[in-house]
Amino acid sequence: MADFDAIVVGAGCAGSVAAYELASAGKSVLVVERGNYAGAKNMTGGRIYTHSLEAVFPDFSEEAPLERKITTERISFITEDENTTMEFASPRLGRPENASYSVLRGPFDRWLASKAEQAGAECIFGIAVDGLVWEDGHVAGVSAGGDEITAEVTILADGVNSLLTEQAKLATKPQPHQLAVSVKETISLPAQVISDRFRAADDEGTAWLFAGAATQGHAGGGFLYTNRESISIGLVATLSDLCTSQVPIYQMMEDFKGHPAVAPLLAGGKLVEYSGHLIPEGGFNMVPTLYADGCLATGDAAMLCINLGYQVRGMDYAVASGSLAAEAALEALEAGDVSAAKLAGYQAKLENSFVLQDLKAYQDFPAFMEGTKRMYDDYPAMLADMMRGLFVVDGSLVQPVRKKMMAPVKRVGLMNVLKDVRRGVKAL
Repeated sequence: MADFDAIVVGAGCAGSVAAYELASAGKSVLVVERGNYAGAKNMTGGRIYTHSLEAVFPDFSEEAPLERKITTERISFITEDENTTMEFASPRLGRPENASYSVLRGPFDRWLASKAEQAGAECIFGIAVDGLVWEDGHVAGVSAGGDEITAEVTILADGVNSLLTEQAKLATKPQPHQLAVSVKETISLPAQVISDRFRAADDEGTAWLFAGAATQGHAGGGFLYTNRESISIGLVATLSDLCTSQVPIYQMMEDFKGHPAVAPLLAGGKLVEYSGHLIPEGGFNMVPTLYADGCLATGDAAMLCINLGYQVRGMDYAVASGSLAAEAALEALEAGDVSAAKLAGYQAKLENSFVLQDLKAYQDFPAFMEGTKRMYDDYPAMLADMMRGLFVVDGSLVQPVRKKMMAPVKRVGLMNVLKDVRRGVKAL
């Protein structure tokens, strides 16, 4: 007889939600997390779309350690010293059905893990899982801390660096073009200073994405999220392209923080956290096999993440996939059949949900972003040229607006622009 009905590896969004759902259904659940506490090893740009969280925890807004509700979106194309920004502010962004919040993963993940524990799950922290336990060709638990612990179902939620998905023969090692390096700093500032600088109400905030000089022409971008008493700021750069850079990402980060569009927002702040991480950016095309005999993969371990340039999502996919993994595991446990054939219902559930449908709809976009290098150098410069043409007055003869607009386009190449627009529209 197995030690537990289910073992969950990893106490991030997907793992804790899966453990909560299974424990709530009366199953014996063990969560094994290598960090000293839930969230100790996690980092994020800092935003969760809460539609999937509400499906699991209807009262989350009264309990969860959320930061600010995002009601303003900004996207900037920056050169070394210029900034062309599009802003959208709307109360509709904050409506319950549309809401998203900035979060700090340390306290947020601890809250999620505490919900799993309250439901009856056992959580062990500070222990790394060394490998999987096999019985008759199927996964039957984990080896951790020198002990073998068995379970009917093992759920892998140990993140993008998962070695266990390889051991379970679900995935192969991701390719460099499918991964991005992310660095983040959390800068402490008084709440009122943040509200004033971002023209926000005390409980509202801004999500801001940057392309161009943020990664010094390399595929990727910058991000900034307002928390209650801090700002999360960082960079994401595609690993394969970053390898060609003469400038290390930590120096890119310093240069980004010193950019004229960014430095005034951070002035007077104190660095309270610095972290780095790999994140999956290959989209649908890097999603591995999700189930095997006695085993499921979920969250970042299942590569369920997408970066659309104007929107980055992963946590809502993790919450939803963790819930669906628990649902599939529960059905298998109740049937007394944890074979791959039975656990395949998890794949079907994901395919019928927004998770895989979203990823499939945008499956060509990661390749477009990686292959369109003009997005990170030529186009920010082109937009800056256009804005200068419109707003700089030096006493010279006025040029027709059409001419002012077309001259920068011609410098990039009209056919290049049209080709990139066509490819982008097709990918979206």
